[in-house]
Amino acid sequence: MARVIDLNTWKRKVHFDFFKDCDNPFFGITANVDVTQLHKQTKEKGYSYFLAVLYLSLKAANEIEEFRYRIRGEQVVVLDEVHAGSTILADDETFRFCYFPMTESFEAFHKAGKMSIEETKQTEGLELRDDSALHYSSIPWVSFTAFNHARRYNNDDCVPKIVFGKYFEENGKVKMPLSVEVHHSLADGLHVGKFFERFQQLLNEGV
Repeated sequence: MARVIDLNTWKRKVHFDFFKDCDNPFFGITANVDVTQLHKQTKEKGYSYFLAVLYLSLKAANEIEEFRYRIRGEQVVVLDEVHAGSTILADDETFRFCYFPMTESFEAFHKAGKMSIEETKQTEGLELRDDSALHYSSIPWVSFTAFNHARRYNNDDCVPKIVFGKYFEENGKVKMPLSVEVHHSLADGLHVGKFFERFQQLLNEGV
């Protein structure tokens, strides 16, 4: 479900109007997050590390309203819940888009996610779901320090984009590069900062 925001009383109306017609209205922040606890837990319990970080990041995103804002035509709506659409590597070394619905428990998410990955690997072509799915990618080969997305200008894309990089060890900790891009009409640096903070809390707690 989606609730339409009254633009006339919305506290972001000035910011929305200022950024909505930019050639590239997205901005991004890249930083490392500490995945020491989660990395250890997934190894001990045999969980997929990718599905674990995907679940926790999706949980964090759902808790931040600005990550659930969408521009639809002349309206702005706030979604009740968002899900994940991520690139996954197929056996022929090309990628597919895989859909991961949000669930209450990690166990249910992990089970459904493993099945979805295997099924998606057997498909052909690229199909994006609706705008309720955040755009995720995983680059497990590079501990990147910045990230740029391919972009179509002059369209209505406003979905947050989150990328996981290759984890690495530093001073006894396991860290992972994380890139987050959002549409500046809908969110600011404060909201991305809140996402990083909440995601780190969840990483420390584990699944």
